[in-house]
Order: sequence, then structure tokens, then C-alpha cells
Amino acid sequence: MERPMSHHKEFLLEKEKIDNLYNKGYRITAVNETLSGAFVEFSRVIEKKILEKEELQFLNPDTRIYFSTLIRAEQKAE
Repeated sequence: MERPMSHHKEFLLEKEKIDNLYNKGYRITAVNETLSGAFVEFSRVIEKKILEKEELQFLNPDTRIYFSTLIRAEQKAE
């Protein structure tokens, strides 16, 4: 019998997806919160041109806190 994924393990997997995109130069460009989770759009922008977009769905509340922290850090840096 397969055991359900722990809350913390789910967070680590979702965080890893975000970190991988950040390491490739993507930044968060839109967030849509729904009852089905948070849909986060990532864009890779170079010289004000959007090169690529990715959208991921996150279910874990800790992941929402994590990407919110990233957004606030970027806003402070601007």
C-alpha cells in the first residue's frame, strides 16, 4: 500500500520546482489563487523581452509562503 506524501515532502518538491526555474533565470510574473491551489506564472525575461513562460500549480500552503517571500524580496530589490 502506497503511503500519502507528507506535508513537508510535498513542500520540498514544490520548492525545488520553483528553485529550478529561478536558477534558469525565470521570475514570477503572475499569481492566480483559486480553491484548487495557486497557479504561478514564471517568465524568463532578457532585455525586457519575454523568452519563455511556465505555469505551475502549487497546493501546499508553505509553498505559497515561499513564493510570496521571493516576490517581496524582488520588490524590495527594485
